Amino acid sequence: MTIRTRFAPSPTGYLHVGGARTALFSWLYARKHGGQFILRIEDTDLERSTAESVNAILEGMTWLSLEYDEGPFYQTHRFDRYKEVIAQLLEQGDAYYCYCSKEELDDMREQQRANKQKPRYDGRCRHLKAPKEGVQPVIRFKNPIEGSVVVNDVVRGNVEFQNSELDDLIIARPDGTPTYNLTVVVDDLDMGLTHVIRGDDHLNNSPRQINIFKALGEEPPVFAHLPMILGDDGARLSKRHGAVSVMSYRDEGFLPEALLNYLVRLGWSHGDQEIFSLEEMIELFDIEDVNKSASSFNTDKLLWLNQHYIKNSTPEHIAHHLSWHMGQLGIDPAQGPELSEVVVLQQERAKTLVEMAANSRFFYQEINEYDEKAARKNLTLTSAEVLQDMYQRLSALPSWQAEAIHDHIKECSVAREIGMGKVAQPIRVAITGNTISPPLDVTLELIGSERTLAAIKQAIEWIKDRAELQE
Repeated sequence: MTIRTRFAPSPTGYLHVGGARTALFSWLYARKHGGQFILRIEDTDLERSTAESVNAILEGMTWLSLEYDEGPFYQTHRFDRYKEVIAQLLEQGDAYYCYCSKEELDDMREQQRANKQKPRYDGRCRHLKAPKEGVQPVIRFKNPIEGSVVVNDVVRGNVEFQNSELDDLIIARPDGTPTYNLTVVVDDLDMGLTHVIRGDDHLNNSPRQINIFKALGEEPPVFAHLPMILGDDGARLSKRHGAVSVMSYRDEGFLPEALLNYLVRLGWSHGDQEIFSLEEMIELFDIEDVNKSASSFNTDKLLWLNQHYIKNSTPEHIAHHLSWHMGQLGIDPAQGPELSEVVVLQQERAKTLVEMAANSRFFYQEINEYDEKAARKNLTLTSAEVLQDMYQRLSALPSWQAEAIHDHIKECSVAREIGMGKVAQPIRVAITGNTISPPLDVTLELIGSERTLAAIKQAIEWIKDRAELQE
């Protein structure tokens, strides 16, 4: 048997963290067993589904590198097929037309509540012989009244539901459009799915879907319902916890492999191992090892993982993702040193790519202002003399290399009988606008002689202008 899994989001918003974990687990299971992973867009909710949401889902899947073997399939392209199945269920006597108005249904439920009963459709149209004139009916699935349905769940074990607790669900709206529980069964059958891995919010749909499978004379796939993800405060993860959209994590400077590594540990583990390459995830992951209990999202842990991947990935890989963040700052990374060379200097210093991009701005843009505290301490009349000395020394350099730059800083320090920091910090502030940067000699080599000398000269003029204003 070839394993076939799917990810089937509704395009009514962004790709959220819970959906991304579902996609990851489904993808890993298919990859581990040499199977196929299918992407299906469940867009039958015509009022809420949008093209923007579809694009957000596809963008998130691409960023995470969760490539799919088939799809994306759109349910709105399969309406004729759903009509065929609905007609089959009607002909078999497993579905019927319901002419109840909204007012009738509201009254029915109100009476049930008054009698302390569970509000549910009571099947009053099940045996209707003739249609009601002037009423556009819905079509309901005739759920079995007796017995029970057992969901054989890989994560939760066997979960039993009494058929008497399940009402006759609507499978087609008055305008003929099919509903979720019908379309998902037809799609899972037609696409040959062997395993359905999804969030546990779908567990209550499973017995209804299993009964539809049975009515069609088919065996349901294997189900695995994943426990929910909680926020740091123990409540269900939501927008108020911060970035829950996959692409918002991209925007905040996380690497996709850091997020994937974090997501795989939300409900699954392999001993005490924390860091997993994609290859290790595929090799070690098994859906049967997923925990039954909910997982808590810990942003600090994700940040730690992200820092690990920034430090240990190749500079070229980091540069690939950093380039987008530089563009967000209005910086063209082609107008300056090789971005991968900048990454080498910054890898040990950043927790996110947003931080790295901000700290690397000076490599590509001239400094127009200085940090007030840094300038007050390091751009003084005394340091102007040091900067002038270094300007002369660096101007005379025959070869603009880090080692030679370092030697000249040291020589200036010795000649003036001051610490090297008294020489280096004014230059650093002149170049970066602040007191923090990678090693100064390598930084200056990357920036180049022309921009370095221009920045030093600009700082000297700034000091003189400020001194004149204070007189």
